[in-house]
Amino acid sequence: MELFNCTKNVKFNLYHILNGEMDWIKVDNAIFDFVGTMTDQADTALYGRVTYEMMQSYWPTAGEQPNASKHDKEHSAWYNKVSKIVLSKTISEKGLDNTIVIGDRLEDNINKIKKQEGKNILIFGSPRASHSLLREGLIDEFWLFVNPVILGQGIPLFKGATETTKLKLIETKTFPCGVIALHYETKRN
Repeated sequence: MELFNCTKNVKFNLYHILNGEMDWIKVDNAIFDFVGTMTDQADTALYGRVTYEMMQSYWPTAGEQPNASKHDKEHSAWYNKVSKIVLSKTISEKGLDNTIVIGDRLEDNINKIKKQEGKNILIFGSPRASHSLLREGLIDEFWLFVNPVILGQGIPLFKGATETTKLKLIETKTFPCGVIALHYETKRN
C-alpha cells in the first residue's frame, strides 16, 4: 500500500486518554523519531475540540522555547504548517489559521477532504472524534500504541462501535520503553 497516493488516508493514532491527562504515556526518543516518520507522510491533522485546544495551547510555540527538544522543534514546525481539521459543534473557524471546523455532515465533509490530492490525515488521540469517524467508517488505518500500564478507567477505545470493523495487521513495532505499536489497515468489502 502506498502512503503517498492521490487521495488522503485517514490514519488513526490512538493513545487511550483517561481524563485528559497523558502523564501515564511512555515516550522516548525512538517513539518521537517514529512519530516524525508518520508526520512526514501527513499534511493534515484531525482533532476533536478538546485535543485541538490542548495542542493549540502548546505546539505553535513549543519549538521556540529555550529548552525545546529535537522532537518539540520538529513537531512544532510540522504542526504550524499542516492543515488542521477540528470536529466540533461548539467552536467557529473565525480567527483560526489553516483550520477547518466540521460540525455536521461528517461523512460528506471528510470524504470530500480525503478525495483531495495530498498526503495522509493523522488523528492524534481525540477519542470522541475518533468514535464518530469509526461509526461512519472513515478511518483507513489504525496505529494503536499499547502502553505498559493498565488504567482501569477512562474513555474506551472503541466506544459506540456498533458494526464489526475487520482489520488487517500490516506491521508491529516495539520500542525500548515497552510500548508496542500495532499498525492495522481497515479491510473494505
